[in-house]
Amino acid sequence: MTATENPAATRTLGDRARDHLWLHFAQHAGYADREIPVITRGEGAYVYDERGKRYFDGLAGLFAVQVGHGREELARAAAEQTRKLAYFPLWSHAHPSAIELAERIAAQAPGKLNRVFFTGGGGEAVETAWKLAKQYFKKTGKPTKHKVISRSLAYHGTSQGALSITGIPGAKQDFEPLVPSAIKVPNTNFYRAPEHADDYEAFGRWAADQVALAIEMEGPDTVAAVFLEPLQNTGGCFPPPPGYWQRVREICDAYDVLLVSDEVICAFGRLGHDFGANRYGYQPDIITTAKGLTSGYAPLGAMIADERLMRPFLSGGSSFAHGSTYGGHPVSCAVAMANLDVMESEDLYGQVLANEANFRATLGKLLDLPIVGDVRGQGYFYGIELVKDKATKATFTPDDAERVLRGYVSDALFDAGLYCRADDRAEPVIQLAPPLICTQEHFDEVEQILRAVLSEAWTRL
Repeated sequence: MTATENPAATRTLGDRARDHLWLHFAQHAGYADREIPVITRGEGAYVYDERGKRYFDGLAGLFAVQVGHGREELARAAAEQTRKLAYFPLWSHAHPSAIELAERIAAQAPGKLNRVFFTGGGGEAVETAWKLAKQYFKKTGKPTKHKVISRSLAYHGTSQGALSITGIPGAKQDFEPLVPSAIKVPNTNFYRAPEHADDYEAFGRWAADQVALAIEMEGPDTVAAVFLEPLQNTGGCFPPPPGYWQRVREICDAYDVLLVSDEVICAFGRLGHDFGANRYGYQPDIITTAKGLTSGYAPLGAMIADERLMRPFLSGGSSFAHGSTYGGHPVSCAVAMANLDVMESEDLYGQVLANEANFRATLGKLLDLPIVGDVRGQGYFYGIELVKDKATKATFTPDDAERVLRGYVSDALFDAGLYCRADDRAEPVIQLAPPLICTQEHFDEVEQILRAVLSEAWTRL
């Protein structure tokens, strides 16, 4: 067939995508008169589009590609596993790659978190954790404990249950009514602290105590779990104040509530540790994770539970009636093992800890721009909040956000060769979470691109 006979041969991939591909979280009307960006390959800390243009991957795909793009070790692991056993479910059976990975994760997880339930991704892991919390309390004589508490603006997934736990109003309104009994408490954004704005530790204590107040308001006999990220993503990377996590742990213990550490983003090196709970020194009852577990090379998530949560299912005819077709997929588990091998052999966690101060200092240079109000985060996970007035912390109006953030900054950064996130689900922020292989040269490149684009953005406010 010639190009004339085959119309697809004469059209770009972007044109063809516009006709048939439904993108995630995308305003498709915006592509009516422009092409959809198409990324065709990746190498190290960079990705390339269909025309060969290079972009620094400042978001590690979607907070996932810890070891960088194009790692042959991971490709070989996938190929080898595919040849041995391409697929088999974990529905009352097991296979070697899931067994080995569960064993490895359990050895790294804090405390007695040694039961690993595999899922297809992070949202599924969160959904699994809520279902387990409900069933666990039913089986231990407390059937009224079913509610969950999470923080405002926090993102925990898109399924009906996980979306209920999510604290972003705009992400929920089109899908309501959602699963009831999900209560929200304040987050740890000290830059906009409503209380104790002059005392970081006191603010953290106040924020943690809101969890206790919410439990008391709902009734301790109705609350099953608290879902929190070690360092909150949405809103622009809110670190926990000193003592915050320890106080939350005390509260959960006092009211017999499970503490779920949602580490879909924060685990496996993003904060320089295998788990965020280990970085901040607290003991969760459950960890949910995904993304960095395979560096995004294959879909996989996991719920890691304390041994005591498994006990009701070890006798009688009990079962946790939950699962999915691809949870614990043999190829994904093999890729995860190879991914963890790379991070260990190259000491990528150590590299993050060694370089995080330099990353923070390099981004901190942007504070001399009038549009930059705050730079916050830890590890390789930072947010830059944009403002109209630094003295008053005045934020963008909806028109400013549409015209400047979405209408200019987002596209201008990408055109300048930086893939990252420009977000205004709360205040306007730029988010950065590069691959863990990155060093000072990459930090400098990011700072220079941001400086040029944000300087121009200021003139458009």
